[in-house]
This record gives sequence, C-alpha cells and structure tokens, in this order.
Amino acid sequence: MDNASGTTVPSAQATTHLVGRLDEVAAIARAANRADLTARLAGARSRLVDPRMRVVVVGTLKQGKSQLVNALLNLNVCSVGDDETTAVATVVQNAQTPSAELVLAEPGLDPVRVPVPLDELAALTPSTPLAAGREVLRVEVNVPSPLLADGLVLVDTPGVGGHGNPHAASTLGLLTAADAVLVLSDASQEFTEPELAFLRQVRALCPAVACLISKTDLYPHWRAIVDADRGHLERAGLAVPLIPVSSVLRSHALRLRDDDLHTESGFAALYDFLREQVRTRTEAATRRAVALDVRSAAEHLSLGLGSELAALRDPARGAAAVAELQRAKAAAEDLQKKSSLWQQTLADGIADLAADIDHDLRDRLRRVTREAEETVDEGDPGKDWPQLGEWLQEQVATSIGDNFVWAHDRSVWLAEVVAGHFADAGAVALPHLDVADLDGVLEPVASLADLESGRIGITQKVLVGMRGSYGGVLMFGLITTMMGMALVNPISVGAGLLLGTKAYREDREGRVLKRRGEAKMAIRRFVDDVSFQVGKESKDRLRLIQRALRDHFAAIAEQTLRSLAESLRSAQEGANLASAERARRIAELEDGMRVLTRAREAIAGDGA
Repeated sequence: MDNASGTTVPSAQATTHLVGRLDEVAAIARAANRADLTARLAGARSRLVDPRMRVVVVGTLKQGKSQLVNALLNLNVCSVGDDETTAVATVVQNAQTPSAELVLAEPGLDPVRVPVPLDELAALTPSTPLAAGREVLRVEVNVPSPLLADGLVLVDTPGVGGHGNPHAASTLGLLTAADAVLVLSDASQEFTEPELAFLRQVRALCPAVACLISKTDLYPHWRAIVDADRGHLERAGLAVPLIPVSSVLRSHALRLRDDDLHTESGFAALYDFLREQVRTRTEAATRRAVALDVRSAAEHLSLGLGSELAALRDPARGAAAVAELQRAKAAAEDLQKKSSLWQQTLADGIADLAADIDHDLRDRLRRVTREAEETVDEGDPGKDWPQLGEWLQEQVATSIGDNFVWAHDRSVWLAEVVAGHFADAGAVALPHLDVADLDGVLEPVASLADLESGRIGITQKVLVGMRGSYGGVLMFGLITTMMGMALVNPISVGAGLLLGTKAYREDREGRVLKRRGEAKMAIRRFVDDVSFQVGKESKDRLRLIQRALRDHFAAIAEQTLRSLAESLRSAQEGANLASAERARRIAELEDGMRVLTRAREAIAGDGA
C-alpha cells in the first residue's frame, strides 16, 4: 500500500538496452580520447540509471499541502497548523540517514548549507537564528522512504495568493523544472476565478498536472464540490484530472492496515497518477533525451573513425585524400561562420525578448490599474477598500503569472530557432531551461496602503452642519431684524438648515474626492512597486536563459569542430602509418564503426 513505483518490465528492458548501447559508445569515446563526449555520455548515463522526478505541491493558503506530503511519506517532515506554517520551500528527498539543511543565500558566492535538527523543522521561519540574517532559500530534508527511494522528490511550497504574498511568483518559477504538479484546493468551496487562472498557468508550464480536492473528511458535501469543479474545468478547457483525497483517512488506513480505507482516502488514485502519468512519461522523456545524446556522440565519433579508416584502406589515392581534407576544411570554416550566426541570433533574440516581456508586463499591469481606477471613480473607495485591495492583488498576481508563462514559451521558441543553425551538424538536443529554480525567489512586495473608511460620527456631522448653517442664520437673521423680527426666527432657522445641509453634502463629496485621489495614488504606487520588482526578476531570468543557451550551443559547436579536427588528424596519420600497423588499426576501426552503426540503428529502431 505504500509503494507507488510500479515500474513496468518493458520500460526496464528499454532502459537496460539503452544503457548497453550507451556504454559501448562511451568505450569508443574513451579510446579516441574524446573527453568531451565521454563527459556528455557519463551525464546521460547518470540521468538514465538514477532518474529524479520532482513533484511540486502547490495551492493557496491552508489547503493541506504539508499534511498531504506527510501522509504520502507516512512521516512528519513538514510543519502542519491552522496558520501559514510553510514559509519557505521544503524539498524532501531520499537518504539512508535522516538529516535536514537550511540553504541560505550568500551574495556573490554559492549558497551556504546549515544543518538543522529534525525536531526543529516545525519551528523554522525565514527569520530563524540559524540563518544569521541571511535569506533562507529552501529547506532540504533527507529521510529514508520507499516512495522517495523510487526516485521521487517532493517539494512543499508556501501558499500562493495575491502578489502581496511574497511566495506567489517564486512558486511559479519552480514549475518549469517540475516533472509533475499537484494543485490542492480543499472541499469547502468550488474553484474560484483566481484558482482557475493559477491552474491555467500551471498547466502551461508543466504537462503533468493533477488537482487534488483535499480535506474530504471534513466536508460531507465534497462530492457535489468535485462535480462542480469538474464542470468549471470543462468550461475553462482544462484537461486536468480531479482526485479527491483525505490525508487524515490515509493516516488512519496506514495505522489500521486497512486497504479499503486507503482506497477511500484517494491516495490509491494519486499513486496511479504518479505511476502512470508521471513515472512513465518521465522515463520516456529521459530515454528520448539520452538516446539523442548517444546518437549525436556516435555521429561525432563516426566522423573521425570513418576518415581514418578511409585513409588506411586506400593510402595510394592521394588526390582523393587531399580533396577530402579540403572538404573537411571547408566544413570547419562553414561551421565557424555558423557559430557567429547562432551567437548573433541568440543575442538579438534575447534583446527582443527582454523588450517584449517588459512591454507585455507593463501592458497587463496598466490594464489592471485602469480597471481599478474606474472602480474607484464609480463609488466611495473607503467603503470597499479591503475588497478592492484583495481583487487588485489577485489581478496583479494573475498578470505576473501570465507574463511568466508567456516569457517561458518565448524562451523555448528562441532555443529552437538557435538550434536550427546546427541542423547540419546532426541531432541537436534543446537545453532544459531550468533557470527559475528554488534559488530564484522574488523579494516581497509592499502591500497596498491603507485608506480611511470615510465614516464620521454623529458629533462630527453636527459640527459640519453647524459651521455651514451659522452664516445662513446670521445673514437672514439680520435681514429679518429690519422687518422687526427677532434674530433667530423661522426664516433664519430654515435658511440655516438649507445651508447646513448643503455644506454637509459638499464636505462629504470633498471627502470622497480626496479618498478617490488617495486610492488612485495607493494603487499606482503598489503597481509601480510590483513592476519594479518583477521587471528586475525578469531581466535576471533572461540573463540566465542567455547563459544557459550560450553554454549549451557553444559546447555543441566545440564538439563538432573538434570532431572535424580529429578527422583531419586521423586521415593524415593514417596515410603515414606503417604497413605492419595498418592491418591492426583497420580491424580496430572497423569494429568501432560496427558498434557505432549498431548503436545508431538500434536507437532509431526504438523510435528515439
């Protein structure tokens, strides 16, 4: 009941078969002294034999995320409570010996790790004395668990909400590197519009998403909520599975060893999702990426081995050898030219992308600002300021999320454009743009400023009316005294009442206009603060994208250039090789070529 691995035999056989081909190609790379290809294949082998699947748990505040992680592992590794208990991201992974570490930011240096006693995890906050004033990036918890030993890594995130919540933007950044995302929404109510907007953003960043309706043990009407949520998803065009779960029932099922109760808790369906949708998809994607690395390395090695073999088989054909060298030299020069082209394409693309992202963000925030100001002009903002502030934060958070998703899509598109320059160099893998990892946390944005409610007491209303009526009573009283009437008479009192009412209305309208002006200023300051923070984070993310693409394609260009240089050197050395060594070397090269050809054909036959 605790195991969610379920690795299928065909999948294991495919992995074993690919590892065998990879090891054969790696042996030839080592014999050819190609340290670059050897390192590339070693990294591919590590990904293949030890796949890590990162499952990120997200949702709004107090939805039961930490309790879900604890129930999945049957361990108390995440703090649980009625208030916001998860203030920093918590990464839970497998280890033989239980331990925990705080990962702290160190400006200009690599992050610092500080050991944390396991019994103090529940009390950790961003201001913990263990941080010594440094920013807490994340908490890493290492515990032995059958579920985690299967390659799973769980990430418990702080609750998302309006952008006044400092965790909202950083949580979206985690999803680009996630293999699966579990979005929690409890069974107390149907999906809200902000939740659906967040779900759309999550779905755009990660293909494997499941929505968990939590706390079904607390709400008898949870089935009606699930049906309503399913309707919301269909109308929104979101093909996301809904899984009702109860962490409390799961804990009882483990304690009582009750399989029926375990099924009723919904965790059996959750395990099916992790096994069928996440593990199968992740393993297939990993095999495709590794197969592409193996095929690319085989093509590089075949270029050198083939050139040397051709020179050894027929050394008398000097003219043909010279022509082959000239063509190889032309190819090298052409690749060098393409190297400058792809670098120019990358630089121009990043510059255009930075301008487009900034314009898109400002445009989205300006629309939100205009809509908020129109709402302010329609009434008295002092009465509905808390509701207006909550709406504004939700709209700003949605705009930032949409901008992040759009920027990520454009970054992938740019990587594909740059990869097009290397189409003639063989199979080229796109880099994994894991540039918004746990360390890239957006700094908190100041919340929307408070505003006076505009409500005044009876005494103040009377004073305002009296100040306005005083002049009316005195003026009309003096006029009526000329007619032989007293200073205070029905005419002067009536005039005072009229002017007092008018003064009160003008004072009220003036107060409303003043509050509207203050509200608009507060809205603009808040949006400007958000734009400043998010703009800085976007520029930092683009710089990381540029460096990731530059390093990835520079390595590909360097490998191809080295392969051409090796082929030239091998052809020259083969022409001068002694007759006694020629037969032995030809046999070695033919064996290597057969291995490389068999590896390429086997990978192509698997459809990788």
